[in-house]
Amino acid sequence: MNELNERILIIGAGAVGAYVGGHFARAGLEVILADPWPAHVEHMQAHGLRVEGMTEPECFSTPVRAMHLTDLQSLNKERPADIAFICVKSYDTVWAAALARNYLAPDGFMVSLQNGINEDAIAGVIGWNKIVGCIASKIVVELVEPGLVRRSVSKGGKDYTVFRVGEPHGRVTPRVERISQMLADIDSVKITTNLWGERWSKLVQNAMGNGLSAASGMSNKQFTQNEITRRLSIRLAGEAVQAGQMQGLALEKIAGVEPDQWLAAARELTGAANDTPVLDELEARMLAQSERMSDSARPSMGQDMIKGRRTEIEFLNGLVVQRATELGLAAPANAGLIAAVQSVERGEAPAGIERVQDI
Repeated sequence: MNELNERILIIGAGAVGAYVGGHFARAGLEVILADPWPAHVEHMQAHGLRVEGMTEPECFSTPVRAMHLTDLQSLNKERPADIAFICVKSYDTVWAAALARNYLAPDGFMVSLQNGINEDAIAGVIGWNKIVGCIASKIVVELVEPGLVRRSVSKGGKDYTVFRVGEPHGRVTPRVERISQMLADIDSVKITTNLWGERWSKLVQNAMGNGLSAASGMSNKQFTQNEITRRLSIRLAGEAVQAGQMQGLALEKIAGVEPDQWLAAARELTGAANDTPVLDELEARMLAQSERMSDSARPSMGQDMIKGRRTEIEFLNGLVVQRATELGLAAPANAGLIAAVQSVERGEAPAGIERVQDI
């Protein structure tokens, strides 16, 4: 792979794929954005991609090479891709990886830049030696309309590491160093030797907010400031942390808080303790953080529900329940949230706090 002239294929130019791909294109990298939404692809082909952020320097337009999935077969006549980023929803991982494999160079590899833990699904398509994991933490991006992706939180910069790149085997390799270099032009990044601990920590973060927004209809700020939903979020986190630790994973901080604090706060809640020092401190921190949140920013699953799209609930909270069950643990908050989200998805009940207040 020639780093000076590498070809990058992004399968899934939704919120994260378009955001990252737009920055790559602006930096002069050779990138192809492939997406199933015809209007989005055609807008990018005609007008380029618009990226917006919280400050003026983050807002730009750039020409991009965008393709319909049905047109990717024409790449067979071109030089193959060196790196394929898989940026689709978890439930689309297998077909996206199988599609990308057709246009990948023999020494190329794939990067899972997704919610959930999908490296095993990609490895089932192309093998473990051709997969790198990448986490985008607290990025809060949305594909607002065809050709426009918006980030609604401030950049992490030196205060918060947004991207974490790692090999499944944990060693530092030239390819993760290269992905780290590419992402460093976008926001803060680190190479991790603890991919699985990082992945599960991000899963905890997703499990405590994504489905909650989808079922309640609330933004991040709203569900954090409401006591019912804030405390449910803490219980969701506690169950997910326990399932991760019982697997032997070394969890990282979650939203800036040590995993043991989430677990202790959840136990204070579920144990109906009279004295709740950990819970009190954690809630005060969450409320302070909420003051810096956008009024309207929603996690991806909350966005999906509003748009009438399928959610990833079974790949996020569902994975928590699955692992907990395998370990002989109970995860009633996560199980209850899955049922609530699915009832809204099926149109059996509207999104609202009523869906989650009795979980």
